[in-house]
Amino acid sequence: MSDNEENRLDPDKLLESLKKDEEKSRQGKLKIFFGMCAGVGKTYSMLQAGHKAKKDGLDIVIGVVETHKREETEALVAGLENIPLRKIEYRDSVFEEMDIDGIIQRKPKIVLIDELAHTNIPGSRHLKRYQDVLEILNNGITVYTTLNIQHLESRSDTVTQITGAKIRETVPDSIFEKADDIELVDITTDELLDRLSEGKVYLPERSLQAKQNFFRKGNLTALREMSLRLTAERVDYQLRNYRIDKDISATWKTGQRLMVAISPSPHSYELIRWTKRLAYTMEASWIAVYVETDPKVYEENKDILSKNFDLAEELGAEIVTTSDPEIEKALIRVAKENNVTQIIIGKSRKSGIFYKRSLLNSLLKDTGDIDVYIVGGENKSEEKKINRFSIISQSGIKQYLLSLAIIAFISFLSFFAQDQIGYQIVSLILLFVILLMPLLGFGRGPIIFAAFISALSWNYFFIPPRMTFHIAKPEDILTFFMFFIVAIVNGVLTAKVRAKEKLVRQREQRTNALYILSKQLAGANGINNVAEVAVQNIKKIFDVEALIIFVNDADKLHPTPHPASTFNIDDKEWNIAQWCFSNGQKAGKFTNTLPLTDIQFIPLIGSRSTIGVIAIKIKEGEQISFEQATLLEAFVSQITTTAEREFLNKIAKKSLIISEQEKLYKTLYSSLSHELKTPITTIIGAVTTLLSDSVLDDNNMKQNLSAEINIAAERLNRLVENLLDMTRLESGQLKLKLEWNDIADLMNDVVERLKQEAADHTIITKIEPGELLFKFDFALLEQSLINIVHNCIIYTPKGSEISFVAHKEGKYCAIEISDNGGGFPEEALDKLFQKFYRVPGTKTGGTGLGLSIAKGFVEAHNGYITATNKKDKGALFIIKIPIIQ
Repeated sequence: MSDNEENRLDPDKLLESLKKDEEKSRQGKLKIFFGMCAGVGKTYSMLQAGHKAKKDGLDIVIGVVETHKREETEALVAGLENIPLRKIEYRDSVFEEMDIDGIIQRKPKIVLIDELAHTNIPGSRHLKRYQDVLEILNNGITVYTTLNIQHLESRSDTVTQITGAKIRETVPDSIFEKADDIELVDITTDELLDRLSEGKVYLPERSLQAKQNFFRKGNLTALREMSLRLTAERVDYQLRNYRIDKDISATWKTGQRLMVAISPSPHSYELIRWTKRLAYTMEASWIAVYVETDPKVYEENKDILSKNFDLAEELGAEIVTTSDPEIEKALIRVAKENNVTQIIIGKSRKSGIFYKRSLLNSLLKDTGDIDVYIVGGENKSEEKKINRFSIISQSGIKQYLLSLAIIAFISFLSFFAQDQIGYQIVSLILLFVILLMPLLGFGRGPIIFAAFISALSWNYFFIPPRMTFHIAKPEDILTFFMFFIVAIVNGVLTAKVRAKEKLVRQREQRTNALYILSKQLAGANGINNVAEVAVQNIKKIFDVEALIIFVNDADKLHPTPHPASTFNIDDKEWNIAQWCFSNGQKAGKFTNTLPLTDIQFIPLIGSRSTIGVIAIKIKEGEQISFEQATLLEAFVSQITTTAEREFLNKIAKKSLIISEQEKLYKTLYSSLSHELKTPITTIIGAVTTLLSDSVLDDNNMKQNLSAEINIAAERLNRLVENLLDMTRLESGQLKLKLEWNDIADLMNDVVERLKQEAADHTIITKIEPGELLFKFDFALLEQSLINIVHNCIIYTPKGSEISFVAHKEGKYCAIEISDNGGGFPEEALDKLFQKFYRVPGTKTGGTGLGLSIAKGFVEAHNGYITATNKKDKGALFIIKIPIIQ
């Protein structure tokens, strides 16, 4: 293959790259101004970049910027267009949040959004500002934003340990990884402390407290190191992605990165340790690579290979496995893909025709700028063991014996037919048999052996003079040697192609298995569905029994397995699962921890915490191969990610419910405090006055005070009834008492009960002709109408007119209640019947339960209620109750 062919872009990679570029082109770019903590100048740098973009002719606006009253920051805000913030009412206060719809409608090229980790006020579209940013990016708008190291999800715990400060607002690492550009805003710790002392970060009184706690010099130094390292890692990640996207194979030595090649050899143990020591000395990252050349790994060396990988992982290596019959090409490919600067391989003393001595030469020739280290060598006992593995064990002695038997059988048949077909045709028959052997599963060794035996057989039994190894004719001598060479070359090449095809097929099977699992997990609805999909796929692909245990609400391992599991465990095995969960390490069979059990336990380690354990029970006498173990790890990773997503969704829903409960509790407490205090104060005042001597003889005063006490008592009674009614509705235990009643009686009773409250209003009742006598719960419907009419009385001025009309409409009794007040704001109509909802800007008073209770009682009759504004002026409530005869 020519150099041009080797350097040609892979069509699949090119297509994938084009798709990725097309997807990116539809989204806005994300640029993060990143720093170690508050006060380093992130917002200032972002605003400077904004002014530069504006100077370059780009359309740029401010979505939200927190200046913290810093004069130099406020000065930069001037001159940039501001999208007005959206006002949100929460707990009787008005807050301002970024207007996402305003930004999307304005459609600028760039928008500046400060404090990416900010938590939005309840009532906003999203819980977090980074979710706002994602929506804006999806609309093709570029975002400049700011972020501190402590707000990254993966770093928040470390920052808490260093500073002692609990980090409550975090951003998923995936947002940081999604960024197209990271600009590190960095100053020295001494400079930051000077800024803090000068009041440029916080106000003077807060600065002193901050300096004694979070802003200690040691803390700032550690945070600065974390931000510098993370930025460097991000740059390295971007560099590797760039090289992959552009298909750049040349090594760029921008940093040190080591790669050690390991095998199923005890010598690899020392090789891994040596690489770790070198990586530590050089402060370099390192990877351990295993190249699978044949799926049939020698049984005696499976455990050694597994231990090698366990050690590499334990020492901090990144594990990479690949399949390729040509080890040297695979190593070079992996090294270039990962921008490796040094390759470490072990020195071997093995020799012979079965050992491929070209490995080192190929590495030295084709690695280019990559350095190659050759370390150590096997001792004699290891050498003997590995030679035996390389020469015979890959195919097994049976294949050698079978290849001998096949050549002997073909030679035997050809011996009796040689007079008819000629000895030249016999050579072609033998050559054809050798070419077929790779297709029958024979390895390279048996094929070479068969080629050697067939050449000798053809010489001895068929080439004149027969029964001797002497060859008389020169052309027969040439034919003999050509036969031997052609047989070996064709047999070996066919075996090589067969081996590569087998590896590709296995790789395709693994990829397909992962694809099916990912697809099913993506469609899973809830944690139970995730468990079912996980257990079914593990059982099907690995032919094992599977068990899964998730955490409970207390983040402890559940005492019983998930019902989707295909086997159960006893108390002793559950203790092993608990150890696996607590320590985040594998345990059980084929591990170094409690290996005598028949079950292997694998922890489900998520990005935040361990969320459970998967256990597999392998059939007696069987063993999981290395490639299966690698695939199982990929399965566990996919299952963990999906299960963690479901747990986080559950936590988010629970947090939302708790937040709503807290909101309802505080709203109810505030409303009750006001509603209880006013009538109680009235009653106490009136009673105190009645008890005084000055009113003993004033009957008129006594009557007025008694009336006030009665109104206050009625108000208290209505409040208690509303609370009791709401409790009945919420509990679902509301039972209708259906009796024959007349709507006219109901309406008259409502007007009579509200006589005192409606003293300054006019209530007009009208019942259109028609029979409105049917079965309904008089008390519940009465309370519903009282709540609605009382609402009209409270929120209309004195002298207003309230209309109360009932008529028959098909199978329904329609009741219309209207007033000539100001009506409702359009945005409030959809919320009127929500619990505790009060129209913004209305006068204080009321719990916000009346209309909600009215709706509940009407719906209990299988009716419905609507509220709207009249065309001329005022509010209109329409109630429709089915007529039950």
